[in-house]
Amino acid sequence: MKKQLILLVLASLCLFLAGSKVMARSAGPRPAYFELKIYHLKTARQEALVDSFLRQQYLPAMRAAGLPTIGVFKPIGNDTAADRRIYVFTPFASLKQWESVARETAPKLLAAGGSYENAPYTSPAYGRQQTIFLKAFDEMPALTAPKLDAPPSERVYELRSYEGASEKLFRTKVRMFNAGGEIRLFDRLGFNGIFYGEVVFGSKMPNLMYMTSFNSMPDREAHWKAFSSDPEWLRLKALPQYQHNVSHTDITFLRPTAYSGL
Repeated sequence: MKKQLILLVLASLCLFLAGSKVMARSAGPRPAYFELKIYHLKTARQEALVDSFLRQQYLPAMRAAGLPTIGVFKPIGNDTAADRRIYVFTPFASLKQWESVARETAPKLLAAGGSYENAPYTSPAYGRQQTIFLKAFDEMPALTAPKLDAPPSERVYELRSYEGASEKLFRTKVRMFNAGGEIRLFDRLGFNGIFYGEVVFGSKMPNLMYMTSFNSMPDREAHWKAFSSDPEWLRLKALPQYQHNVSHTDITFLRPTAYSGL
């Protein structure tokens, strides 16, 4: 009787462990989150101040907090623009990590005492700061660094924003990227996707954003030409469930700064 009881307990334990493994596999990796911070600048002085702050204080603080890969970009033609911008792309493994890093680093950055932190209100370091928070798509749950041969000064990073006319229509575009296979199509055609995500908090809602990268502008044009004529894309965009799911598109061409990690 005792032997039978022991065998029963062992069998139950094996079933429990097997079930736990199945649950772990089905749960999969938790999706990543991305913070996209945009500095809007009016003068070359402001741009220099923000550049210095990001390079000498922000990036070292993020690396010390366990975030080694952060992208910093500027729009192509930024030097002559009336609204100069700097895009800072910071990935987080979870909401808990985002909260923890903000709690730990914010006081240190504020106390650094540099020209950025101590800029007077009559001469601020930037005109406006904008923050967009995104949740990674299921089909690409983490940041991916691009595999490019060209020097950073020639590369083109394409940031796209797709807004939906309604939450229902927007959800069909999200499904199109994931279950529909649009991300897999981008991968097959070598678009060097860096991230694909849904905007959780931002000024434009409902909204998704993604970034692809290319060796040059001619390289970018060739990739999009191949995409637009690909049989899989022609089939996908003709499906009834994916009609009218983008109401507005914004496209921004960027280049990495000399100190960017992407």
